[in-house]
Amino acid sequence: MKKTDYLKEVIEHIDIKKYNVVPMIDAMKGMAFQARNLSRGAEIFDMMQKDKECAVFVTLAGSLISAGLKMVVVEMIKNNMIDAIVSTGANIVDQDFFEALGFKHYKGSPFVNDADLRELSIDRIYDTYIDEDELRICDESIGMIANSIEPKPYSSREFIIEMGKFLESEKYAAFREESIVYQCYKKGVPIFVPAFSDCSAGFGLVHHQWQNPVKKVSIDSAKDFLEITKIKIYNKVSGIFMIGGGVPKNFVQDIVVAAEVLGYDVPMHKYAVQITVADERDGALSGSTLKEASSWGKVDTTFEQMVFAEATIAMPMIAGYSYHKGSYKSRKERRFNDLLSEVGSKK
Repeated sequence: MKKTDYLKEVIEHIDIKKYNVVPMIDAMKGMAFQARNLSRGAEIFDMMQKDKECAVFVTLAGSLISAGLKMVVVEMIKNNMIDAIVSTGANIVDQDFFEALGFKHYKGSPFVNDADLRELSIDRIYDTYIDEDELRICDESIGMIANSIEPKPYSSREFIIEMGKFLESEKYAAFREESIVYQCYKKGVPIFVPAFSDCSAGFGLVHHQWQNPVKKVSIDSAKDFLEITKIKIYNKVSGIFMIGGGVPKNFVQDIVVAAEVLGYDVPMHKYAVQITVADERDGALSGSTLKEASSWGKVDTTFEQMVFAEATIAMPMIAGYSYHKGSYKSRKERRFNDLLSEVGSKK
């Protein structure tokens, strides 16, 4: 088989605007198990939209954008339902930025000979395929961005803004409007990627630093932590909608403790919803419950809900519920990127 035999059917991103799931999710409130949990989670996320003082953080872990969830996030950004994003690098760089360059993800199968895929430079994400030759172009684009800006340490947020500027080129006009990176760039929504080198960005930056061992761009993860903590300090009321777990989940929860370390008495996250399929019994972060986070002083337990479900099913339903309820319509752009630029080096 040829490469084109595998890369034929494009992954389609679901459009939450088309499906009013409100009646179904309201009905699920009377059910049991994860149906009831999902219904309550949807209500809590909608409460975040109604609370005009609430800064809404969304965390993204797992292979979400390649799976068809990109437009769920884009619509939430466009409609001011999200004020800040914390994500793995793969979702932002290898998947969203990758598609903003004009590339696609394709329907595949887990029941395939992976050695054959390797021979054809096709990478597999469970039942999704990606062209590795195109992914190398994504790596190179990150290197080009690094070569074009002042050589100094940047937070991942600052570097991702440069990625948004890169997409301003007319070359990407046909693709960028459906990009998380580009929409966040336009709306002033910060994207934090605490493990920024753990993705295509890492390859591009490795090449950049290899070629520029002295005057070079680097990513300052402590600056990331300080910047997102400043958001919490300036916005006491906060809510988190977590897809998956891992580093993004812990990073946004930790800002409550970080603010206290800096001498600010800030309340715990008032609202919290997590979608996960992980188990808490092994002590791993992705499955640790929000009640457990309360013991660390990170999350209040009044409006919190664990939803033990797979993200491609639960995320569009919870986001779609709030979208069709329309509670976001009176929310304004918070433009935290502008805030962080203004406070600069201030404490």
